[in-house]
Amino acid sequence: MGFEGIPSRAFAFYEGLSADNSRDYWHEHKEVYDSSVREPMLALLGELEDEFGEAKLFRPQRDTRFAKDKSPYKTYQGVTVGAGGTVGYYLQLEAGGLFLGAGFHAFDSAETTRYRAAVDDGHAGGALVKITDRLVKDGFELVGERVKTRPRGYPADHPRIELLRHRSLGAERRVPKSKVRGRKALTVVRDDWRLLRPLVDWLLEHVAKG
Repeated sequence: MGFEGIPSRAFAFYEGLSADNSRDYWHEHKEVYDSSVREPMLALLGELEDEFGEAKLFRPQRDTRFAKDKSPYKTYQGVTVGAGGTVGYYLQLEAGGLFLGAGFHAFDSAETTRYRAAVDDGHAGGALVKITDRLVKDGFELVGERVKTRPRGYPADHPRIELLRHRSLGAERRVPKSKVRGRKALTVVRDDWRLLRPLVDWLLEHVAKG
């Protein structure tokens, strides 16, 4: 069955869960989650798989073992599409609409080292500047862990010092639910991931390689 849209009940479900994050609420509305969140998201991802790769739908339960916040459920449905290693696309369905982006999260210092070496390089770093400038112009926000001043070994007046400050890098934005009615959600995700593809390709070339 193809993707027919995200039902309004999906957004209402997360509005309710944000207000009452309890097991009672969850079990009373489990059918809504299954039919209005999980199944439509799987159908959406199925239509994107040939172009972007296999997706992973995250479990709705939170891992509260080491968290101060013991609320049992995530107030969004998360998805990731791994393009290679720690590089990939991501998507969330939440009460207000969709949240999507792409980038890499460094799980070891070697990835950050490779990233910064590429940013420091005039050709590769210049290409990343063009990519990120384009994404910001298109309405994305650059995100990621960063050092507060400058990374060790790089001058403070480096022409790409802001990008060098990143330990990891992503670009993301939120799309309100009013703009993702019906099959528009598929168009929005596909178009935005296509805009993000140059960033993903750059990261695959310069960061994901081992």
